[in-house]
Amino acid sequence: MSPGLLDRSRIVAPAGWSRWLVPPAALSVHLAIGQAYAWSVFKPPLESAMDLSGTQSALPFQLGIVMLGLSAAFGGTFVERNGPRWAMFVSLVCFSSGFLVAALGVATGQFWLVVLGYGGIGGVGLGIGYISPVSTLIKWFPDRPGMATGIAIMGFGGGALIAAPWSSWMLGNFGVDSAGIATTLVVHGIAYAVFMSLGVLLIRVPASDWRPPGQAKAVAKPSKMISTGNVSARNAIRTPQFWCVWIVLCLNVTAGIGILEKAAPMIVDFFADTPTPVAAGAAAGFVALLSLTNMAGRFVWSSTSDLIGRKNIYRVYLGVGALLYLVIALVGHLSMPVFMLAAMGILSFYGGGFATVPAYLKDLFGTYQVGAIHGRLLTAWSVAGVLGPLIVNAVADSQQAAGRTGADLYTTSLFAMIVLLVIGFVANELIRPVNARFHEPEPAAQPAEDKNADAAEGVNR
Repeated sequence: MSPGLLDRSRIVAPAGWSRWLVPPAALSVHLAIGQAYAWSVFKPPLESAMDLSGTQSALPFQLGIVMLGLSAAFGGTFVERNGPRWAMFVSLVCFSSGFLVAALGVATGQFWLVVLGYGGIGGVGLGIGYISPVSTLIKWFPDRPGMATGIAIMGFGGGALIAAPWSSWMLGNFGVDSAGIATTLVVHGIAYAVFMSLGVLLIRVPASDWRPPGQAKAVAKPSKMISTGNVSARNAIRTPQFWCVWIVLCLNVTAGIGILEKAAPMIVDFFADTPTPVAAGAAAGFVALLSLTNMAGRFVWSSTSDLIGRKNIYRVYLGVGALLYLVIALVGHLSMPVFMLAAMGILSFYGGGFATVPAYLKDLFGTYQVGAIHGRLLTAWSVAGVLGPLIVNAVADSQQAAGRTGADLYTTSLFAMIVLLVIGFVANELIRPVNARFHEPEPAAQPAEDKNADAAEGVNR
């Protein structure tokens, strides 16, 4: 029987295939699933149409991020086994059908269907789609791992740049009642299915004997933080390095996602009682602007990490990020440009943290099972996806119940984020090279690179 269209053997690149055709395939999927970052545009209409609190309207987004981490952690071995085309197709089906189920929930007044569709089913599409091109791009660009992961994940950060104004425009035309919201969600589901199919058809994996141009002449810069051995996914989670990186990612994401999920209503609240109030349309534009800096940070900062090292770049993300939060907490309400620039800086570090972490893992654990290790690490995102919005929304709701308004709704949560970033900074300082006892035997590591992770680990799932 000949292999199916989705089979890994059907997408091995022929001789002469340009590796620069692979990034557009990754971007077509990541730009689509990056719509999750524009969820805050849907929050006010949903709260009005379905009588929800800010905490309740965040549930679809929170569950989506939880499912992203869980599906990435548990689906990583299937992605390795079946290849990126299979993974992208599964992502397409889940992500698009999630919108349709959510639309049904809005139309029928069943909020649990919105949570199940967008957060549950769509969240699986987020997770599988997120990890599907990462290890593939690292294999295509072993000479530039930071840049490669920046390209792979840049699209996810930039998805809201398209989705936020597009969603706002559709809600303005279809209406912000239940029927209008449902119609907008249906259009999203269909359009993203078509767009993601481009990546499904274009993606390729390198042949086993492929090498990047000029690799023989390339000389790697020596660094004690770059491993010369390989660590399996099974052994990686037994190392303190894995859990330090887990804490770093979790807290950096918590700090960024707290602003991102609440971005539209936050800027409105901060300047509601000032001479320059922010309208809903301008707030959606702010979400798009944050998405742009999120997207740019993923490429710029991760590429910079190739020059200055992963540990140093995370010092910037966490240390400078804490200072920017302090600026927002103390003087953000006094100046809209200051508020916006600080928020943009935080979101650029947030995006950069995501894009740099696969290369950080590659430095620490080698390329052997970096995709599977990355999937397991994304459980940190699941925790942060609950923690960040919960802190910001719960504090805002409690402050509103106490009669406070404007920037006072967020002061406590902003200082909480500063504390979390400082903890993450300390965790990053504790990261050291992985002990050689966790390394795989050299003969076993090399040929297993393209095999499924379960076989290499000797684990039956």
